[in-house]
Amino acid sequence: MSGRRGAAAALDRAAEAAASTVISRYSTSFGLATQLLRGVVRTRTRSVYALVRVADEIVDGAAAEHAVAPARIAELLDDYERRTEQALELGFSTDLVAHAFALAARATGIGTDLTRPFFASMRADLDVSRHTDESFATYVHGSAEVIGLMCLRIFATDRSPRPVEPSPELVDGAQRLGAAFQKVNFLRDLAADAGERGRAYFPGIDPGALTDADRERLLDDIDDDLAAARRVIPALPASSRVAVRTAHDLFAELSRCLRATRASDLMTTRVRVGNTRKLLLAAQALGTEAPGLIPGRTRP
Repeated sequence: MSGRRGAAAALDRAAEAAASTVISRYSTSFGLATQLLRGVVRTRTRSVYALVRVADEIVDGAAAEHAVAPARIAELLDDYERRTEQALELGFSTDLVAHAFALAARATGIGTDLTRPFFASMRADLDVSRHTDESFATYVHGSAEVIGLMCLRIFATDRSPRPVEPSPELVDGAQRLGAAFQKVNFLRDLAADAGERGRAYFPGIDPGALTDADRERLLDDIDDDLAAARRVIPALPASSRVAVRTAHDLFAELSRCLRATRASDLMTTRVRVGNTRKLLLAAQALGTEAPGLIPGRTRP
């Protein structure tokens, strides 16, 4: 939360509440994970994801459903990036989500070195239907790795009055965790991406002809990223460690479910983890990463 008073503080609170409302309307997995964040870290993380969510709705969601023409969607995305950068510069925006994002970003050292690659990847979704190895790496960096880095800056700064630079090991882990999340979602959303949007993200793979060998190779890469990320989770501050472990374990579970699903079925089935299983994974993460919060539990 902001330390300001008066009208500025009232606007800050309204903006952060608006960002929280945006996020609450979407992913249950993300909502569960953010509930496990503590204090200002939770508020700032929600503010980052609200901006990401609105950008995604411009590109792939509400804009098209409101019959906005493709050329206008591109203009809306450009305008949203301009408003985001203006909010970063001024620390103020009439757009409540952009304002909340700027509060989080300015407090933790998130700058245009992270927002510009993000918007570039969102823009690519308007123009690129099939990726090369190079464009895929660039896309994943902007759409996922930089989100991991934004969150890491929030986690590392925690309650410090000034931004804290995260270690190289944590930077690598954040990037790889973000990449793993994105690639899992590509596999889960093959039908929607290929059938509804005409996109093929994985280079050299036709989604309609995905083989079990293709699926295994893609999941081996994802699991390597997840394993690398898991190794550095204990180095995170206590305010974020349980939430990150929960998110990691949810996607590891999705990876296991994807391995158990025939490749041919992924064009007709969206793999999910049930809510009971999600809660169990969260409880296990809490017991592992913060055992002192559970009566009678001690770290092994």
